[in-house]
Amino acid sequence: MKLFEIGKNIKTLRVDNGLTQQELADKSGISRVTLGRLERGLVVSISVKTLDLILDNLGLEIEFKNKEGFGLPTLDEI
Repeated sequence: MKLFEIGKNIKTLRVDNGLTQQELADKSGISRVTLGRLERGLVVSISVKTLDLILDNLGLEIEFKNKEGFGLPTLDEI
């Protein structure tokens, strides 16, 4: 998943959780401007620690997956 896709997902999750950008930013220890830029795909880099804090405040965690198949099911799985 690309960083701009992560930002879109963070925005969706934030809205679904009834949080404003300011509330999530405050809980995550970042500025509202940074969070807004991340959600719009304008942040070119972000630390894993900061991303982990944001996701933790949305009830999620970082998980590493093998990118083989890019998440598409294999023929055996179909």
